[in-house]
Amino acid sequence: MSGTTTLLVLDAEPSPRLGRLTGRARIVHADETSLAAHLPDADVLLVWDFASRAVRDAWPGPGPRPRWVHTASAGVDHLLCPELAASDTVVTNARGVFDQPIAEYVAALVLAMAKDLPLTWRSQNARAWRHRETRRVAGSRAVVVGSGPIGRAIATTLRALGVTAAVTGRAPRPGVHGPEDLDRLLSRADWVVAAAPLTPETEGMFDARRFGIMQPSARFINVGRGRLVVEKALVEALSKRWIAGAALDVFEREPLSREDPLWDVPNLLISPHMSGDTVGWRDSLAAQFVRLYERWEAGEPLPNVVDKKRGYVPGH
Repeated sequence: MSGTTTLLVLDAEPSPRLGRLTGRARIVHADETSLAAHLPDADVLLVWDFASRAVRDAWPGPGPRPRWVHTASAGVDHLLCPELAASDTVVTNARGVFDQPIAEYVAALVLAMAKDLPLTWRSQNARAWRHRETRRVAGSRAVVVGSGPIGRAIATTLRALGVTAAVTGRAPRPGVHGPEDLDRLLSRADWVVAAAPLTPETEGMFDARRFGIMQPSARFINVGRGRLVVEKALVEALSKRWIAGAALDVFEREPLSREDPLWDVPNLLISPHMSGDTVGWRDSLAAQFVRLYERWEAGEPLPNVVDKKRGYVPGH
């Protein structure tokens, strides 16, 4: 395959650093408008623009399709259409790149909400001396919904802060609760962290009923996928103080417009889908793909292979 393989990149700025593949593959860059025309000639597709849904639109078209698709993201819902799911094409993701950065981000949110840092910052800007009591993190309880590497890293990091952290997944196994335990755990949790993939089973799982189960003192954090949450139900839960607060890093529609009502919801922290994006994250994603490409080029088994029926990489 050396020198004859066509690598198609669904590009985004800045483009990935693929210098190690120079001369080993014919690299073609495409955008959303040109992707469909290039797909039949590609052996490999790198979905660098992981926010784009262009693959879902272009894949059902005529002609052959790449044998391998890699997305520079943990989630694959933006590219998995029925035709791709039913094909022999191997799909891999960026599993492993974002685990600890997202875990640190969640820990930061937990500490910020427990210590009321948003009000401290606003008070400083207003030159207002507002003494108050804050909550202890050690001894509190968390439930992390999602038992993949990201969810497990979040639980481990929270435990380092003294939090009792339970993890729930698609099925029970040692150290992981099954879905039948979720409501019971939610009713006792101080911190509820959504870190699950988006699948038909998880879409909209955090609805009015689930927010109603939570304690009035509970805080909710979503670093998974935006559509895990029924946003109207969360707005109601916060506005009526069914729960004490929330932090969202992912949303049903991104980016949020300036007019979106979420900006004004009380006790809601909003961040622009950045929980895993630490300095150098794009280089880490590109380096991971190059390593995978070299394995594929050598005919070796690929890690991070997505179960296209489930929509994520199965756990071990």
